[in-house]
Amino acid sequence: MGYDNLDQESKSHEESEDDIQNMPYFKAVIKETLRLFPLAPLLIPRESMKISTLEGYEFQPRTIVYVNTWAIARDPEIWENSEEFMPERFLNSDIDFKGQDYELIPFRAGRRGCLGLELGVASVELALSNLLYAFDWELPYGLNKEDIDINGRPGITVNKKNDLCLIPKKYF
Repeated sequence: MGYDNLDQESKSHEESEDDIQNMPYFKAVIKETLRLFPLAPLLIPRESMKISTLEGYEFQPRTIVYVNTWAIARDPEIWENSEEFMPERFLNSDIDFKGQDYELIPFRAGRRGCLGLELGVASVELALSNLLYAFDWELPYGLNKEDIDINGRPGITVNKKNDLCLIPKKYF
């Protein structure tokens, strides 16, 4: 088999953007991951332009507002079993992270937000789907799934305290 044939064969085994649209559980896993582990615990600060009232509190013009996405995403009044990783919660739900559903705002809220949202999400979906399609992933010998540390380090962005170590096994 020549180089051209290998290239054609490898392309037929890659996930495409069209394939991803037909993978609701995969998309739910990404939403649930972004709910529990937003890129940054706080959105970019905003400044109020006029007197505003929210939940009985009055904000004067030029008040700086910080939105705590981490706390919203783990609020037990919004999310059932809020600390638990449950992608199924998004399977029959219209909630999305594009900024209009305020219970899930890892990137933005309202009209203003991350300009790279669409490109970033498309890149993550495509890369992750191809990694999942091409490999079976295993834990290192002697490590159980209960041993995985999902804690993060404090900071402006959320980073894992300890690296995730997995062993890829070629799938096809």
